[in-house]
Amino acid sequence: MNHDKKGHPDDQLTIGIAQIAPVWLDREKTLEKILQFTALAAADGCQLVVFGEALLPGYPFWIELTDGARFNSPVQKEIHAHYMDQAVQIEAGHLDDLCRVAADRKIGVYVGCIERALDRGGHSLYCALVYIDAEGIIQSTHRKLMPTYEERLTWSAGDGHGLRVHRLAPFSVGGLNCWENWMPLARAAMYAQGEDLHVAVWPGGIHNTSEITRFIAKEARSYVISASGLMRKSDFPAETPHLEKILAHSPDLLANGGSCIAGPDGEWIVEPCVGEEKLIVATIDHRHVREERQNFDPAGHYARPDVTQLTLNRTRQSTLRIVD
Repeated sequence: MNHDKKGHPDDQLTIGIAQIAPVWLDREKTLEKILQFTALAAADGCQLVVFGEALLPGYPFWIELTDGARFNSPVQKEIHAHYMDQAVQIEAGHLDDLCRVAADRKIGVYVGCIERALDRGGHSLYCALVYIDAEGIIQSTHRKLMPTYEERLTWSAGDGHGLRVHRLAPFSVGGLNCWENWMPLARAAMYAQGEDLHVAVWPGGIHNTSEITRFIAKEARSYVISASGLMRKSDFPAETPHLEKILAHSPDLLANGGSCIAGPDGEWIVEPCVGEEKLIVATIDHRHVREERQNFDPAGHYARPDVTQLTLNRTRQSTLRIVD
């Protein structure tokens, strides 16, 4: 276990990152691993555990491996339909077991999901970051604002409804998906809501986490958790549609992790962890946030709202407004 410098117990929070691989595109088996690691984190004293982007049921690695941009390709249609079958429908109760474990173990959970959103017709997929509190209640479902590059061939663009910050012991925690963390206005929206513990989830890769984790921490004067998944060639189940086409161009390691934690001074609390499934645990201290905000607070004493302001639209977007 890694610890930040000691302070008053009321300022302490123990956090975990579950750096794991999915049972790719198998919602039930991947959820079993998530439940296992949630219980493990709680047993290790964690009050929050974080899982990587799109972990449930998996990142769309097939696109770049199978000529994913070919229009009207039967291969792409068949894999996409399978992806849709294995996606998460919150309304159908697919996260109920995780909510129960969170409540039983009194632990908050951030988990990256592929959401098949019923409020958008039920046939499009969104990269969502779901926060479940320690009472087992889903407090926010943030759909990724802009899928990155080839992700747009399978994921839809989200909205601002889930750009929310939640109280967690002495901290205010919020999160963004992957390259959303590069979006200055998305970050600013979280800072302005009082965020001082930032969760950045990634499909996996130290190339994503090695620099931006410390950059955001120093910009925000906040703790930053970068939670990544793993993906190995062996994590593709045998029943995966068009598995032979996927494996023909797949490296042995598709996502190498890189999970890490930085403090509000931009220094490492936990340096990036590469290439192994593990639970990473650290205890952080809110006093360190207050110390670093003395000379810079991006939404407080160092802001000029009379000069620049940001508008956040948190309306859940829909193509339909029903008037009865």
